[in-house]
Amino acid sequence: MHKIAAAAALSILPLFAAQGAQAEFNSLSEFTISTKNVFNYDVRPYMPQDAVRLSAGTITEASYQRPRDAFIDGKSAPATNLKHLIGWAEAGRNGYDAVQHGARIGPNKRPTQMTIGQIKQWIRATPGQPHAIGRYQFIPATLDTLVREIGFSANTVFTADVQDRLADLLLEDAGYSLFVDGKVSRHQFMDNLAKIWAGFPTSTGRSFYHGYAGNYATISWNEFDHHMASIFKQ
Repeated sequence: MHKIAAAAALSILPLFAAQGAQAEFNSLSEFTISTKNVFNYDVRPYMPQDAVRLSAGTITEASYQRPRDAFIDGKSAPATNLKHLIGWAEAGRNGYDAVQHGARIGPNKRPTQMTIGQIKQWIRATPGQPHAIGRYQFIPATLDTLVREIGFSANTVFTADVQDRLADLLLEDAGYSLFVDGKVSRHQFMDNLAKIWAGFPTSTGRSFYHGYAGNYATISWNEFDHHMASIFKQ
């Protein structure tokens, strides 16, 4: 959500290209471990002095939890082009290897070569600075939530495909499916996107996070609207 100044020209739509295929992920991350308090009852209705005896204990159980997936086709032309627009507004030329410009101490490797665990280690080792990372400038709290929801592990490499798949969840959170189904207007969807990605302006013309941690809109509302209308012609 934090910004990197965008240096690319605004004629970005011709640069859009297809994304790589996304793989299915099934692992032990699909299970959550929970501990619950339980009581054992020993009921003796004919012995009042021992009518009910309670003994408290705990049980640990595993419950199946399907990793969350986006309802959108993340490889479709409109979704792909929208992600290009987000990446341009958020990360500029650095794309998938972008790190927030305010980070005084950057990672020792390119983000696309790091595992999610290594990224978290870098975040812990460099407190007090911005840590937005990747094409979509995931901030730590958002990255943690998405990784947990989708079922990635600490050993998952932060590749372009992984970043795209995480971004698909955010697109759905912004109402992508509702928008393409005609249940949300383009301008409402744009406002929703601006509340997730600070490089986009709201209908006020300013970033929803203007002035926070150096954030500002990198394109105007009219430019944003023009690109959205071009992406979603139908």
